[in-house]
Amino acid sequence: MKKSILFLLSLVFIAFMVSCKSSTTSEKTDEDSVAEEIAKPNTLTQAEIDDGWVLLFDGKTSTGWRGYGMESFPDSGWIIQDGTLMCKGSGRGEAGGVGGDIMTVKKYKWFELKYEWKISEGGNSGVFYLAQERDDQRIWYAAPEMQIVDNLNHPDGRDEIHCAGSMYGLYPAPKDAVKPLGEWNQASILVFKGTVEHGLNGQKLFQAHLWTPEWNARVDTSKFMEFNPDFANVAEEGYIGFQDHGDDVWFRNIKLKELGK
Repeated sequence: MKKSILFLLSLVFIAFMVSCKSSTTSEKTDEDSVAEEIAKPNTLTQAEIDDGWVLLFDGKTSTGWRGYGMESFPDSGWIIQDGTLMCKGSGRGEAGGVGGDIMTVKKYKWFELKYEWKISEGGNSGVFYLAQERDDQRIWYAAPEMQIVDNLNHPDGRDEIHCAGSMYGLYPAPKDAVKPLGEWNQASILVFKGTVEHGLNGQKLFQAHLWTPEWNARVDTSKFMEFNPDFANVAEEGYIGFQDHGDDVWFRNIKLKELGK
């Protein structure tokens, strides 16, 4: 009799342990699913949607983008590849860009922009904001630029005023904020009532204030004065643009939240 009771108790214990293991496995699976949803490129979480974020790139089409000075998206030079918006390099630097710069169809005034990028060896590119479209000028003529560059293998990466994350030629960024070549970098740009902030891989790089005496002084001593004496008078609203500098560069997870009116 005692053996029968012990046997039954053993069966009950085994069933209990199996049930616990199954429950734990289920919980882990649910957690993994949530993590995968958050990490999946070119998507928004429900929290982001509720907070007002929108995707600027769906990972499949060029909807919402067109070429600078064009009515549509370039038919060469830029491609959609494996969920990324890619500029195909020509090997000839800025002079050899095939597709030209691209920009959003819509203008933005106050916003926070987030995106991920990676660059080819020795590559150079950039993200422009508050950009204007002018028939006789390039996109960089009157727009601040967040620099994208291979710090180790491109000459621009040698100094902080031109390295990855900097506002090119105006505000420096620490050279160690960028990830190793081949890895994705998480970048952000905030523009609000003249205040501009650049972020890279979770690190705030600097804060600038447009149209102030300090801003004007920086522009006055920069190379921008050589080709545009009015560069300091940045527009209050403009396009977001990605540069074709003749090198391979990839973008994904491009999302934006407008801030007020």
